[in-house]
Amino acid sequence: MSIEVKDLSYVYSPGTPYAAAALNGVSITVNEGDFLGIIGKTGSGKSTFIQHLNALIKLQSGSIKVYDVDLTQKKPDLKKLRGTVGMVMQYPEYQLFDETVEKDVGYGPKNLGLSEEEIKCRVKEAVELVGLNYKEVADRSPFELSGGQKRRVAIAGVIAMRPRVLILDEPTAGLDPRGKKDIMSLVKRLKETSSPTIIIISHDMDAVAENCDKVALFSEGKIQAVGSPREVFYDANALALAEMDVPSVVKIARELQKKGVSLQGKPVTREELVEAIRRWRDE
Repeated sequence: MSIEVKDLSYVYSPGTPYAAAALNGVSITVNEGDFLGIIGKTGSGKSTFIQHLNALIKLQSGSIKVYDVDLTQKKPDLKKLRGTVGMVMQYPEYQLFDETVEKDVGYGPKNLGLSEEEIKCRVKEAVELVGLNYKEVADRSPFELSGGQKRRVAIAGVIAMRPRVLILDEPTAGLDPRGKKDIMSLVKRLKETSSPTIIIISHDMDAVAENCDKVALFSEGKIQAVGSPREVFYDANALALAEMDVPSVVKIARELQKKGVSLQGKPVTREELVEAIRRWRDE
């Protein structure tokens, strides 16, 4: 287990006429090695939830434990927490600020009080992990780079902290199909090499189905369903309640079912769909 959340509730502007409940009794366990996709309509509580996981939002009600950091304690070790949980917010390229890529990526490690040698090592490692050539970009202004390169630099700044848990809010937002594929390939590579536990928020149901092994469906501040992509994307009642769309593969499977093509295994990825159609054809 890496993260355990129990009965998490949160109200914005409590005790005022503007009070708004964002989370209502959320409980979930995230195990080390999980690739968790968080889905739900805008306003369902997704972003409020993930911001609790590294204490960007202070705990009001419920409990959160991230490895051995217990956020219910009076003074939890926030420095340790934020070294454990890395957060990449939506459009992270807009958060770049320093004069060179090296300084920008090294900002977090520098705040950890590391030696110059260790900072340089981490920066080089992070820049190369995200698929950029360190020698080519280290001394360049991040603002001179392409949009895709900027996003990679922003992600490098988070993974230079070497988090065990990496959280990304809409990592493919605003990208074309090639850019989306590249970023998700990068995220999978980071899972294998540096951050074993990945959590993404996404409105891209195809990306969630193709990459995640666990899905949590949020609606009105609650988790309506949690399980494998197959379990969640074929849970018609939960999806209807949350007014959520499904991956294109599930749509195709439904249409084929209407036409008398009964596919086995409830496919959610393209590979599974092709295999299910092949089996049906060979029966």
